[in-house]
Amino acid sequence: MAVMLGLNYTFVSEFILIGFSTFPHLQLMFFLLFLLMYLFTLLGNLLIMATIWSEHSLHTPMYLFLCALSISEIFYTFTIIPRMLADLLSTLHSIAFLACASQMFFSFTFGFTHSFLLTVMGYDRYVAICHPLRYNVLMSPRGCACLVAWSWVGGSFMGTVVTTAIFSLTFCGPNEIHHFFCHVPPLLKLACGENVLEVAKGVGMVCITALLGCFLLILLSYAFIVATILKIPSAEGRHKAFSTCASHLTVVVVHYGFASVIYLKPKGPKSLEGDTLMGITYTVLTPFLSPIIFSLRNKELKVTMKKAFLNKLFLQNS
Repeated sequence: MAVMLGLNYTFVSEFILIGFSTFPHLQLMFFLLFLLMYLFTLLGNLLIMATIWSEHSLHTPMYLFLCALSISEIFYTFTIIPRMLADLLSTLHSIAFLACASQMFFSFTFGFTHSFLLTVMGYDRYVAICHPLRYNVLMSPRGCACLVAWSWVGGSFMGTVVTTAIFSLTFCGPNEIHHFFCHVPPLLKLACGENVLEVAKGVGMVCITALLGCFLLILLSYAFIVATILKIPSAEGRHKAFSTCASHLTVVVVHYGFASVIYLKPKGPKSLEGDTLMGITYTVLTPFLSPIIFSLRNKELKVTMKKAFLNKLFLQNS
């Protein structure tokens, strides 16, 4: 729907999400697949949170940050996936202007909060391995709460900056977004006016700078961690120290690997179907893999979850 503004412009009051309508024969299969992955993501993160909350031995900074990471992941997927699932079963794919802006704000807020929390977790491992005697001072409960709070503040700031910049543009029509949610690149293609290119460059620079900054800080943390681990004389000691970082490092590689494909891919002829499928990697696949990685690669969490499950099973059978 568009409202006339003067003689030459129209104001777009709603958008049409094209999404997976280019794959009409696969929509039911996509719905079932993404629904199962979404439910698994929710259950996996809720299980991690419940395990951490119920087990006193896991009430440490590392697991506090993991709990905050699970919360941000649940909110992030809730912002995008339920709407995508509804559209896969519906013939009406319209989304109101304000709803589109809200979806963009929350997706960027929770997405960047996730990146900032991964950076904080890298810092936590750096302090634990490189400065173990100062760990309780540097990672005090108040300090940890501040780091988590600032991660959420940073994510909210990024969401506000990106959403304000994009929705300050004029959308003159057409109003078809070639994606399954309100993402920046397809919306920029619908904008008109002289400042679209400047806004696109500005938003791209802000997002890439924030992601690259987080990634470089994580790399710096692990450079110091590796240098410290190599100084440990026993192989068992080196393995034990590195095992506490394995799950976090794996999630970082997956998270930034997919992010780099999205933000740093070369310019060129773009396939709309390809962009839609690529969007699945960071909206569905990465959140799906994250709880699996933390559950399987973190020995302490895995043992605690198994013990809690077996205890409940034993109580039910007794």
